[in-house]
Amino acid sequence: MSYGDTATVVQDLRAHFGERISTAEAIRRHHGEDLSYLPTMLPDAVVFVESTAEVQRVVAACAKARVPIVPYGVGSSMEGQILAAAGGVSLDMSRMTRIVAVHESDFDVVVEPGVTRKSLNEHLRHTGLTFPVDPGADASIGGMASTRASGTNAVRYGTMRENVLALEVVLANGEILRTGSRARKSSMGYDLTKLFVGAEGTLGVLTEITLRLHPVPAAISAAVCPFDSLNGAVDTCIATIQSGVPIARIEFLDDIAIQASNSYSKMNLVVAPTLFLEFHGTEAGIREQAEIVEAIAAENGGRGFQWATQREERERLWKARHDSNPATRAMRPGAAMFVTDACVPISALADNMAAARADADASFLKFKINGHVGDGNFHVAYLVMPDAQDEIAEAKRLAENVVMRALESGGTASGEHGVGLGKLKYMRREHGYGVEVMRSLKQALDPHAIMNPGKLGMSAEAA
Repeated sequence: MSYGDTATVVQDLRAHFGERISTAEAIRRHHGEDLSYLPTMLPDAVVFVESTAEVQRVVAACAKARVPIVPYGVGSSMEGQILAAAGGVSLDMSRMTRIVAVHESDFDVVVEPGVTRKSLNEHLRHTGLTFPVDPGADASIGGMASTRASGTNAVRYGTMRENVLALEVVLANGEILRTGSRARKSSMGYDLTKLFVGAEGTLGVLTEITLRLHPVPAAISAAVCPFDSLNGAVDTCIATIQSGVPIARIEFLDDIAIQASNSYSKMNLVVAPTLFLEFHGTEAGIREQAEIVEAIAAENGGRGFQWATQREERERLWKARHDSNPATRAMRPGAAMFVTDACVPISALADNMAAARADADASFLKFKINGHVGDGNFHVAYLVMPDAQDEIAEAKRLAENVVMRALESGGTASGEHGVGLGKLKYMRREHGYGVEVMRSLKQALDPHAIMNPGKLGMSAEAA
């Protein structure tokens, strides 16, 4: 696919955007890097938009010149979703931060895509409501919807797929599409909302998102429990889910991650495979849940629960989990994290994680394993020096083993990080003829392939 000259678009838009359109290398570089191991890919220009009308203006100019458009939130993507693989315009949504409406009685909120999850919950603080999807980073809502993000609360509250009710989207032809509604159910035609949630900006630009909200629980308790083995921790997770306990979070860190967090965060946790748990509900309900899970853990080699009920205590207890990524980087200063994630049926989780650990133990790379194990999602992070091609090749080999085992177990190549550029090679393996169906949808909505080209394997050479 050949594209037009971005300079034409810049000239066309300069009168309206003024200093909000930039071709400065420093700004382009900032928008050409994310949290992945992938190399920098600079856009030719960056436009800072502030409204849906301005998004339409940029899309119209790019469509006319056949120039690529790459939506950008805060740059926290893990698989290269915001990298400008074909140059073009980076559409920075960070100034679209209006919280359009909060409907407390209906448990929903309408936001612009630049709103971040932390700023949204701060805005909701006095309503008794919360938006629980927590991918770790303070990601933008637009980015979270575009990658179908998940996180630590998914076992109780679901992912972005379950929590996005409706969308406003600017299509490649400049038209505004509104999908879904604020109703809790509908049987009216195709579910176009779900089509765009996870499309990574390849079908259109999200300009407004309606989200499901949840009540802030009356009581919250957190616990940490070390185990004799990885299998014991995972078996506890499986038995907890099977018992019907409505646990809010159940996270896993391996012994390497715990050791790194102890050093980085000045903690003194037992260096062992560890579960981090959180219970939401009434005080009586939490006590009952905790008794059940403590008994399950004891049967599987758990070494006892360390509890926290006050907010400050809970935050301290969870610090090892929240600081896991910087703690891992500190294990090898100057190294980058090559991260892969996979999601499997929960019955296959222990075998998949154990195999990933055995593979990594046999390698020369430093690594750690963690996961949102309550829904079968786990991550392996390998530390590689950015210019060491042998290390990157080894990380790719190990990551491919993780993904292929997951697919063979009936799982998916990514539970929450998405496809981007990093997992293109698995699209055909996972979806088969479904890739052709996706291409047909892409062709219908974006015939000139200007919307985030190269992502999701929508070109023949990528699949």
